[in-house]
Amino acid sequence: MKNDTVAVVGSINYDIIFKQKRLPEIGETYSADSVSFCGGGKGANQAVQCAKLGLETYMVGKVGNDAFGKEMLRNLSSYGVNLDHVAAVDSNTGLGVVNALENGSVIATISKGANYHLTREDIDRSEEVLRRSKIVVLQLEVPKDVVEYTIKLAKKHDSYVILNAAPASELEVECLKMVDCLVVNETEAGFYAGTKVASVEDAEAVCEKLALYANDLLVITLGEKGSILYSGNTLYRVPSEKVDAVETTGAGDSYVGALAYSLIHKKSPEEIGAFSSLVSSRTVMKIGAQNAMPTLSEVLENINN
Repeated sequence: MKNDTVAVVGSINYDIIFKQKRLPEIGETYSADSVSFCGGGKGANQAVQCAKLGLETYMVGKVGNDAFGKEMLRNLSSYGVNLDHVAAVDSNTGLGVVNALENGSVIATISKGANYHLTREDIDRSEEVLRRSKIVVLQLEVPKDVVEYTIKLAKKHDSYVILNAAPASELEVECLKMVDCLVVNETEAGFYAGTKVASVEDAEAVCEKLALYANDLLVITLGEKGSILYSGNTLYRVPSEKVDAVETTGAGDSYVGALAYSLIHKKSPEEIGAFSSLVSSRTVMKIGAQNAMPTLSEVLENINN
């Protein structure tokens, strides 16, 4: 019998976030207004949001044998993420350098580091967790073959698979068709649909095609324009929550964590969209990702008010 457990297979990064008015020109040295240090990586971010919403959450991934890795293990543990299947290897921990601009937009450069030391053998060692988990969450910041292997193993055990296909990358069509919930933004939607997606109308137009890779639910996130959920040939448009955004690091990952929570609690597509949008909107109101993500009590307090 499945527990109300989520297994997140993915990246763990240490993030350095520069808050600045603009990007430097080529050859220019530019001073940031401030710098922050925090946990990151799509996988780790999504695991933290799941844990903050009260879900029993297991992380499957790799960190380096360095100070950053030790800090990331301490950080994830402090949020209640189970680390039994996170190992340290002789590599640098994944690293992200983020430029957060005044309008809330972000530009990031990452070093893959230990994330690309995750192997199929690691997934085999985590098979019992996949078997017990109702939901398995994946992204594409670890080796592609490991993602494909995990999807197949998770479906062997009838786990519900959420694939946040970011950053966009070619995957076996066979594996894509095994995914239960596909989550993409405009850029990623365009990549998998083979056409430019630059508006809400464009996103709506590719839903039927992308639904081939989502047996239950397709989600296209559109930033301040909200999100689109597509299920059973029915399209749901969900507006974004209007907030004063400080910066958007981790907003998409926060949405995915809230999505996993909603699915476990059997919410309708409209409820899933509204709840996930609300949770991610709280995240953009602070600097950073994991530290900015709301707890369930904070979300419920917002709903009740």
